[in-house]
Amino acid sequence: MQRVSLSPSLEMSRLVYGMWRLGDDTDTSAAHVERKIQTCLDQGITTFDQADIYGGYEAEGVLGTALKANPSLRDKMEIVTKCDIVAPAGRYADAPGKYYDTSRAHILKSVDASLSEMSIDTIDLLLIHRPDPLMDHHETGAALGEVIKSGKVKNVGVSNFRPWDWELLQSAMTAKLVTNQIEISLSEISPFTNGDLAFHQRLGTHLMAWSPLGGGSLMTGSGKVASVLDELAGAFGVDRAAVAVAFLLAHPAGILPVLGTNNIGRIARISDALKVKLDRPTWFRLYEAALGKEVP
Repeated sequence: MQRVSLSPSLEMSRLVYGMWRLGDDTDTSAAHVERKIQTCLDQGITTFDQADIYGGYEAEGVLGTALKANPSLRDKMEIVTKCDIVAPAGRYADAPGKYYDTSRAHILKSVDASLSEMSIDTIDLLLIHRPDPLMDHHETGAALGEVIKSGKVKNVGVSNFRPWDWELLQSAMTAKLVTNQIEISLSEISPFTNGDLAFHQRLGTHLMAWSPLGGGSLMTGSGKVASVLDELAGAFGVDRAAVAVAFLLAHPAGILPVLGTNNIGRIARISDALKVKLDRPTWFRLYEAALGKEVP
């Protein structure tokens, strides 16, 4: 498995296991979660993506139960988590509605809660989950620097930020933002042309891609994209998912796809994407299928 350096203190696996559905499984026992983790590790997938809000603020705790049962797993993993979304569920059940909070107090509280829930001493990568229209970038930037200085967080980044959001927050920070996790897939190709990929490619910042399978639609859908995926999957001896992920891996920006499933069999096939090597004409076949027309 290829390793990608995001900073001097953070190296991640090229493919990332997303844990947003971890609490939705019918079996959330420590043994079953450990089996998922080990299935990833067996493929060289060492990076695991969380967020405080996942599973109604319960997914981090599900992971924590497994790490408590087998603490040796922690040294084999890079753990990513996120904060700033407040929704009326779990620990925020009394919230009057959904909102974003990038205040110092909320960030510090969220970091402590995530560490406690996951039973870990430090977070390898903390992301601000959504751009906050009320963000005081000086306060947020200082808070992110504070959690790094405390040793509770090793690296920080963002999720769903546009280039101008990134630049605003970075302008108030001494530490560098190391990644931006955005939606990119054959179902969401706008980052290829709207400036998002170009901005981070110029900076040399590796993007993380959430929902690289279009929320599952690329696996179950029909139409031109599905037809090309099926043809290529047959040629490479893999499933649609592997080809769809390979489409992202082929981009020179070095995208890190985040894939989440509770099915052990599917988890074991995540690395099949590495078997698929798309040449330029084939990549454009997929791109044009997603675009719905020939490129100009």
